[in-house]
Amino acid sequence: MTVDDTTSGAGAQPPSEPSVHATPHHEVDHTAEPTDDPLAIRLEQLILGADRRYTPFQAARTAGVSMDLASRFWRAMGFADIGQAKALTEADVLALRRLAGLVEAGLLSEPMAIQVARSTGQTTARLAEWQIDSFLEGLTEPPEPGMTRTEVTYPLVELLLPELQEFLVYVWRRQLAAATGRVVQAADDEEMVDRRLAVGFADLVGFTRLTRRLEEEELGELVEAFETTSADLVAAHGGRLIKTLGDEVLFAADDAGTAAEIALRLIEAMTQDEIMPALRVGIAFGTVTTRMGDVFGTTVNLASRLTSIAPKDAVLVDGAFAEELTRTGDAPASEAQAAEEAAVAEKERQEGVEPVALPKYRYGLQPMWQRPVRGLGVVEPWLLARRTTS
Repeated sequence: MTVDDTTSGAGAQPPSEPSVHATPHHEVDHTAEPTDDPLAIRLEQLILGADRRYTPFQAARTAGVSMDLASRFWRAMGFADIGQAKALTEADVLALRRLAGLVEAGLLSEPMAIQVARSTGQTTARLAEWQIDSFLEGLTEPPEPGMTRTEVTYPLVELLLPELQEFLVYVWRRQLAAATGRVVQAADDEEMVDRRLAVGFADLVGFTRLTRRLEEEELGELVEAFETTSADLVAAHGGRLIKTLGDEVLFAADDAGTAAEIALRLIEAMTQDEIMPALRVGIAFGTVTTRMGDVFGTTVNLASRLTSIAPKDAVLVDGAFAEELTRTGDAPASEAQAAEEAAVAEKERQEGVEPVALPKYRYGLQPMWQRPVRGLGVVEPWLLARRTTS
């Protein structure tokens, strides 16, 4: 869609004829005429379940929204401008009508509706690209000599489409239920957006050198193995994978103990893989702002800085994280305290007194030298390790 009308608002009526196309100076006109390839059109009709019927102007008018709002929805979903080509379907009209209806009913503000469109578009775009690159591309290899990929693709998509759609809805509902549960358990309204979380980065050491040494296919397999292992470990131990950046993953957890377990499990898993390079992890604990599934703020920046200075195959945490582990009883305030507790218990045993049960510390913390961290002042990192004894 293109911006053909400066009138905004879900209920605004478009002009009777489209005005001259004008793209604001801060936006780029990514005009992209739809393809005329017969197979591409057939596949589009199969996937969308409808034929091309509308130009962007006609779709906006039929949906009862302004061209300006329709264009912003379209761009937010991640689609290129298509001028006034007849390329839109009844499904596009329905989507515009639904988003605009949420605004008109007061359920969403207009900026929030745009944000919903953008977050959904970004997430599903990545999913669709992955499915084509890693899934359909391999399956559509011609099974017999003489067959073209074209002859295989259409029936395969026809078979897979309903199953993938049902699975996508199922996973989305599951994730929505989990996210909603976390929100309703927040202590107050402010905590629903700005929450105290443990945030960690895990980074492959020497990845840039690897990109020069490995073939593209080998590099892709290594990155996929790293991301898959990380995603599985983060999920299995109660964390949330925020995003992957090739050689780095960002995760979060509601408590320090969960984040500590994830970090150490990541180190242990990677060191067992001879092909995988060394890993370093940095974790910080504090207030985090969440937006569109991502996390922001000083806590996130600090975790990133700690990762950059962490030793190979080691986990560095900040002081707030160390304090939280101590407060919850997952780590002793110091190794001296743990040793003193053990000594007292041993003395009581020797005197025939039933000793008080010692705390089951899971982790140990070793203070490191204070150091300046760019943009964050002086910090005192702690080296996190798994305790082999109580």
